[in-house]
Amino acid sequence: MYSTPTLATRFAPNTRVMRGDLPLSEDQMRVAAPSIFAEGKHASRSERYTYIPTIDVLRGLRKEGFEPFMVAQGASRVEGKAAFTKHMIRMRHAGQVQARPEANEIILINSHDGASAYQMLAGMFRFVCCNGLVVGKVVEDIRIPHKGNIQGEVIEGAFRVLDEFEAVSQHTEAMKALPLEPREEIAFATAALALRFGERAVEATGGHRPAPVTAEQLIEARRPEDLGHSLWTTFQRVQENVIRGGQPGRSAQGRRLHTRPVGSIDRGVSLNRALWMLAEEMRKLKA
Repeated sequence: MYSTPTLATRFAPNTRVMRGDLPLSEDQMRVAAPSIFAEGKHASRSERYTYIPTIDVLRGLRKEGFEPFMVAQGASRVEGKAAFTKHMIRMRHAGQVQARPEANEIILINSHDGASAYQMLAGMFRFVCCNGLVVGKVVEDIRIPHKGNIQGEVIEGAFRVLDEFEAVSQHTEAMKALPLEPREEIAFATAALALRFGERAVEATGGHRPAPVTAEQLIEARRPEDLGHSLWTTFQRVQENVIRGGQPGRSAQGRRLHTRPVGSIDRGVSLNRALWMLAEEMRKLKA
């Protein structure tokens, strides 16, 4: 059944996000990420900077079977720059549609203010919790500078990422088949705390500011489908609690609070990737 795309303005303080169960139309994308449709480059860019609007690249990708299911755009405190800021599009290819709990996604990141080259990353979307994962080093990132035949290179890059999803599926199934002991789940969550709040925040001594939540909280399940003790289910619980926040905790001064969602496109991508790599290292240790 089709559900109306949602504009999640609370995804982060400076980021607007729109997701849909069906491919997003251009009108829908424009609401959350108008910089996709920027009509020119920011005034700070030189003549060597090749400007091709992201929407033109996306239209080329759509002709090749790629459809957008999520868009996001960061804000800017610089006057007049908001129309050119970094944006992210998560796409799925028609040939990847399968009756599985997850969907492979290709992540396109770009800006028109010089903050980012065209980037192509491998991702995965988990339907039960709407988690948007970013694959670690299983698939090599593709970066395309703003010069030359950008549209052709982006399309070629998307197919290169697409070809690597078989390896991603193999790693995912290995995680699902690997059980963790309770102490290993806590170890995974403790490492995730360090990634999210800094290593000093999770040290028990030395007078450092503590993390607002505990490792035990990060492995709490938000729904029955996330129960279980495999590496995959542990990874999913920790990922959602880290990225989405909303868990009760205490500040360094003892004040009650709820953890915040991750605040930017860059931080979300880097933290998501780090968590995937953490899961990969745990898988290798247990193999």
